[in-house]
Amino acid sequence: MGTGVGRDMDQDYQSRGTDVTVIVPASNEAALIGGCLEALLASRFSGCAEVIVVANGCVDDTASVARSFAAQAAGMGWTLAVIERAEGGKPGALNAGDAAAQGPVRVYLDADVTVTPDLLGQLFAALDAATPRYASGAVHIVATTPISRAYARIWRRVPFMRDVVPGCGLFAVNAAGRARWGSFPHIIADDVFVRLHFDPKERVGVPSSYRWPIAEGWRNLVRVRRRQNAGVDEIAARYPDLIRNEDKPDFPAAEKLGIALSDPLGFLIYAGVALAVKLTPRSNQDWSRGR
Repeated sequence: MGTGVGRDMDQDYQSRGTDVTVIVPASNEAALIGGCLEALLASRFSGCAEVIVVANGCVDDTASVARSFAAQAAGMGWTLAVIERAEGGKPGALNAGDAAAQGPVRVYLDADVTVTPDLLGQLFAALDAATPRYASGAVHIVATTPISRAYARIWRRVPFMRDVVPGCGLFAVNAAGRARWGSFPHIIADDVFVRLHFDPKERVGVPSSYRWPIAEGWRNLVRVRRRQNAGVDEIAARYPDLIRNEDKPDFPAAEKLGIALSDPLGFLIYAGVALAVKLTPRSNQDWSRGR
């Protein structure tokens, strides 16, 4: 395995007439990449799409599981290629995918996300414009364990998740939008970095949804919430000009009180995680998502 795109891509990869490129960075996602690709290949999209899975730093069967979907993609008139990188790190994986991509519309999809059938077509329609645009679907936060389910109930009601286009786990841009930055820098929050390259008026939320799983269990929720906060702080420090595009809505005390009264347990867990993050000193962290 190496980092050269031409050497690492499957031999039958073709790139003619591509409308949309879906880039899926995947590090040790053998258990989940199949569900992601199965949902993606169930899309009702009449255009020509290419899927590029970038298996970065994997020690499991992520790459071989992804390759097993190549024939299904070909049967749809799509292409599916796998790039294997010995190096870990999501920014490097995104850059490798971009270097190989042919589609003017780029969809960046986390390997644990599952899309609904109409989402890809709606994203393409929203981004079929000469002016810069950013788009995402309606995020459906999912969790399995009781603590995480309670946390998710509140998180869905937070104004930022409910009223804007957060792009968690899935975001897409057109060619004019992608031209706004070069390579992905080595940062924590690639989703925030991209979203803030666009004025709120340039962001489009389409109605179709996708399932985005969150961390499971108290410790993992705290760790990932700390990671999210660190990612936002890093963007503010390194790219202060981008902050002008932030449109995070206020979360008034009266609204918080109403949510707390309607779901006391969920609010206690949500607020407790936030408090634990504030009270725990930041140090070198394992940023992997707990499942």
